[in-house]
Amino acid sequence: MFESLSDKLQDIIAKTSGQKELTQENMQDALREIRRALLEADVNLRVVKSFISNIKDKAEGEDVLRGVNPSQQLIKIVHDELIELLGKEASPLNLQGSPALIMMLGLQGSGKTTSSAKLAVKLKNEGKNPLLVACDVYRPAAITQLKTLGDQIGINVYSEESKDVQSIIKNAINFSKENGNNVLILDTAGRLQIDTEMMAELLLIDRVFHPAEKLLVIDSMTGQEAVNVAENFDAQLEITGLVLTKLDGDSRGGAALSIVYCTGKPIKLTGTGEKLNALEDFYPQRMADRILGMGDIVSLVERAQEVFDEKTAREMEKKMAKAEFSFNDFLKMQSQMKMFGSMDQLLGMIPGLKISKDDRQLISHEGEKQFKRIEVFIQSMTPEEREHPELMNSSRKKRISQGCGIPLHDINIFINQFEQMRKMMKGMSDLKNNMSKLTGKLGAGAGSKLSMHQMMKNMRRFK
Repeated sequence: MFESLSDKLQDIIAKTSGQKELTQENMQDALREIRRALLEADVNLRVVKSFISNIKDKAEGEDVLRGVNPSQQLIKIVHDELIELLGKEASPLNLQGSPALIMMLGLQGSGKTTSSAKLAVKLKNEGKNPLLVACDVYRPAAITQLKTLGDQIGINVYSEESKDVQSIIKNAINFSKENGNNVLILDTAGRLQIDTEMMAELLLIDRVFHPAEKLLVIDSMTGQEAVNVAENFDAQLEITGLVLTKLDGDSRGGAALSIVYCTGKPIKLTGTGEKLNALEDFYPQRMADRILGMGDIVSLVERAQEVFDEKTAREMEKKMAKAEFSFNDFLKMQSQMKMFGSMDQLLGMIPGLKISKDDRQLISHEGEKQFKRIEVFIQSMTPEEREHPELMNSSRKKRISQGCGIPLHDINIFINQFEQMRKMMKGMSDLKNNMSKLTGKLGAGAGSKLSMHQMMKNMRRFK
């Protein structure tokens, strides 16, 4: 996301590194390039004018620190303005009510139904008990689509044959109270901007049921048109927040950088992939960091905590310690890595990693292609071979090579690398255990000072 804008902003800032200080003269070129980069990213013209004006005022004002590198000054100023533009701080979902009602709004084809399912997954992972309510009684197969998604994620979907949406919601609330659902996600029908009759239906739902959240789902790839859609819905319904879908496919970022400024409403959630767990809370500072190439280590750690199961990790550690790490374990580890998202996304989150968009995509493509080859190779083994790598001999390798279509030379390379990895894992585990024992020995002497001779003697014991 934002690759095009990110690359251009970083290039512009880098050009100021040779200057001694920021002045009105040397800022003109930088501001002109920033303006051009924002317009090419399809950012709304009102937003561009305000953004450039604020940067100019701060860069030429008294807030600029003397003796600081001009490029660092400019990064700080642009970074602060991006955060301001994106909404200053995160805006969490309002889940007040028993049950809490979240009304999902949007144009036809904006990804509203899929986003409803993704939100249900997110809330379930956070300990809530959501219920999806099929309120789209007009679009053919809309209820079937929601039920299919509900089956995939293991969440109930409330639906009726009735065309009376208010009656459906009222009955869904009663159903939720009987079944312990504390959040209702109302998947309303997609609208056209000129469809006054269907907009009136949303107004009635709002006035009768007073939902805690009215979330407008916007396709971020629509650029400036997203601003028009958001302003139209907000004028009639006073939306509480925005959900930007397809943010992973939006290399320009115009919608995200325009919509908060123009509507005054926060981006609450972003869709960053096709998988049903690819819905994230939106943090303006983290997004600004990523746009300026500073990475997003916090989101990376949070995603790791979501993906990696602690129990599984402990079991893996025990196997590594005994050099019992198998091909099946390798597949499990690879499967969990896939849940992180694309390798391209992960590389973009690593701070200080100066890789161009094209190189990042190349690395991502080649890496994922290699992972697929390894998966095919391992799945061509017998269950016994997958669990016991030591069984692999020349005849078995030859048979597997013929079965999966991967050259024997490549298979030998992977198996050798796998064995080296097992040895390295065991070595690291032994070192960790030895250091723990050493720490225990040294800790036992706390209260009486150990001599250097005693410490060296203890350390030699664990070589």
